[in-house]
Amino acid sequence: MTQQNNAIQDASNEASWISVKGLHKVYRTRTGDSTHALADINFNVRRGEFISIVGPSGCGKTTLLNILAGLISKTEGSAAVSGHEVTKPLSEIGMVFQAPTLLPWRTILENLMIPIEVQKRNKTEYKAIAADLLKLVGLDGFENKYPNELSGGMQQRAGICRALIHSPSVLLMDEPFGALDAMTREYMNLELLRIWKESNQTIALVTHSITEAVFLSDRVIVMSPRPGRIAEIINIELPRPRTLEMMTSDASGHYVQRIRHYFSAANVIE
Repeated sequence: MTQQNNAIQDASNEASWISVKGLHKVYRTRTGDSTHALADINFNVRRGEFISIVGPSGCGKTTLLNILAGLISKTEGSAAVSGHEVTKPLSEIGMVFQAPTLLPWRTILENLMIPIEVQKRNKTEYKAIAADLLKLVGLDGFENKYPNELSGGMQQRAGICRALIHSPSVLLMDEPFGALDAMTREYMNLELLRIWKESNQTIALVTHSITEAVFLSDRVIVMSPRPGRIAEIINIELPRPRTLEMMTSDASGHYVQRIRHYFSAANVIE
């Protein structure tokens, strides 16, 4: 019975690798005013799943991601990653921000090693891992370059490597491609799918692009205007591997229009 119970528990954990229940976030000012950013957020994410979170500006998408990352506290409810309640940054989590946030005075390799230094891990061991990651994203040979010597897309790939270097089970991404031109963004979408397949991470991506969310994801979480609530969670039943041609397919367009309906109803645009 014990083995059976353990198997049931393991299956439950796999299905709820990220678990959010009754989550609320209220920001309070020094003058006593308050802003209800998130209201009663509930969802689970399977291990190895790719989800995207979309919604109008100000609906709390980034707030939700920052709570999962342990960067800010929740007001009410629970948020757990790989069975651990998130009350501070966890080693199970990697974070990719809107900008690469690479330190300009450090080389690309030195930037990748920042999480290793913070977590006081073995630098020699992780330099080999860093080299493998840079090769994975096509940046081998750029280890000793500085951020200003790389293009925006290359810097963002380095930022993804930095988030992956300590092998987190969950990768959180906050609008990582928003500042890139359209062609580079499409390339980075394909690159991200390749990294996801090879690294087996669980990914939660915040994006303002409905098309991007549909193209990348297993499911899309659609949020309503503030206070942010979940309007719908949509399964994206497009075949994998995904190709750029799928972005303009009728099947993809169906999902895009279904999600855009929520934006139109709220009088906001993508």
